Amino acid sequence: MSEDAQELWSGLGLIGPLEARLSGPLPARVGGVSIDTRTLAPGDLFVAIRGDTHDGHDYVKAAFDKGAAAAVIEERRADDLRGAGPLYVVRDALRALEGLGMAARARSAARIVAVTGSVGKTSTKETLRTVFAAFGPTHASVASYNNHWGVPLTLARLPRAAEFGVFEIGMNHPGEITPLVAMVKPHLAVVTAIAPVHLEHMGSLEAIVDAKAEIFSGVARGGAAVIPRDAPLFERLAEAAARSPIGHVVSFGEHEQADARLESCTPDGEGSLIHARILGQPIVYRLGAPGRHMAVNSLAVLVAARATGCPLSEAAAALAQAKPAKGRGARETLTVEGAPATLIDEAYNANPASMRAALALLGDTTPGAGGRRIAAIGDMLELGPDGAQMHAELAEALEAAQVDLLFAAGPLSRHLFDAAPEEMRAQWAASAAELEAPLAAALRGGDVVMIKGSNGSRMGPIVAALQRRFGAAAQGEG
Repeated sequence: MSEDAQELWSGLGLIGPLEARLSGPLPARVGGVSIDTRTLAPGDLFVAIRGDTHDGHDYVKAAFDKGAAAAVIEERRADDLRGAGPLYVVRDALRALEGLGMAARARSAARIVAVTGSVGKTSTKETLRTVFAAFGPTHASVASYNNHWGVPLTLARLPRAAEFGVFEIGMNHPGEITPLVAMVKPHLAVVTAIAPVHLEHMGSLEAIVDAKAEIFSGVARGGAAVIPRDAPLFERLAEAAARSPIGHVVSFGEHEQADARLESCTPDGEGSLIHARILGQPIVYRLGAPGRHMAVNSLAVLVAARATGCPLSEAAAALAQAKPAKGRGARETLTVEGAPATLIDEAYNANPASMRAALALLGDTTPGAGGRRIAAIGDMLELGPDGAQMHAELAEALEAAQVDLLFAAGPLSRHLFDAAPEEMRAQWAASAAELEAPLAAALRGGDVVMIKGSNGSRMGPIVAALQRRFGAAAQGEG
């Protein structure tokens, strides 16, 4: 039973928010909400949502086999599924999930933070989760559940007992954030960064700023916004916040006028030692996750913690426990021919800003004896007509990071490969799958290898392949 081992929702209490009729016995309670039988826990409510490729109704019987307490289904399938178990029958399962999420938000007394931005959303959300957990029960989005189904699902899972809630809100097109933040109704909104992401859909950086600024529309009147002072078009973002119901706007970054300012960031093992000034107060703390971009976003976390009533010094101390997530800078020690090497997993997604941050992180990592810095890069997608140029422009970041070898996959990354210094070019392949074998063959002890690309470029399987071949589990098999 997920989230709340006792009761997340009573069986009777579900009928109103779902606007459902009951078919079959009334469940006594449900302990969680799921839309995926692969992660469903016994006692969960299964919501049969229709996706782009799958219809959740086809998995209702499997959900009951795994111990679901009940299922939400649509009228169109009510006859097919009658008798499968306790059923809440609705007109539209996604709309029903939204209703349940809004009911959870209405009954909650938690202090709520919403996070958006072009890059760093999930890492900042996870860092906020870590900090708030030091002060009380905290509920936050799973993985990157930040879209039209992820946000209401996360809301529907919000326990009554939560004292803090952290919600990630994403977008690919204008107008997507407004309805999501209207459900979340945060007390505070954090915008992590503005960068040329989804330009294929958005068209311009101004359009991206305006779309991210939609998050301000749902903030509780008198609430606060925490925005990046270093971002391009900062004034445009600040003006949008000022026009909203928000009562306070706080900036963060390295800019001399930032309200929360990063003064220095020194690599410290697998983290960073940070000197900063938060609303005029000097502070020194250790962040458990490495990278200057993580250090900058930790300022926003501290501002959010202070704004929600957490003592600044205790919040800063909690940052030592923050760790990079899988696909977002997580590190693993590999064993290559008996010697250690370092894998940096940045394979979850990519855009020019996050790619530069990841390369800077690689540059800050010292290889072992005889080792090299290796970058394995896949295509950055949805960049529009300037995509080829944006890839080629990363050659400067490769040199700044003192990368020794570049492995690249995909037609767009070919432009980066060709622009890189000749002595750096190790291998280009048309697809990530074709890059896997030559990259593995090139590794040796002491190397640091960073893997990054957009989801669609399929760099994640390369990470998994290296883990299978050189990771702890593989060594144990010997």
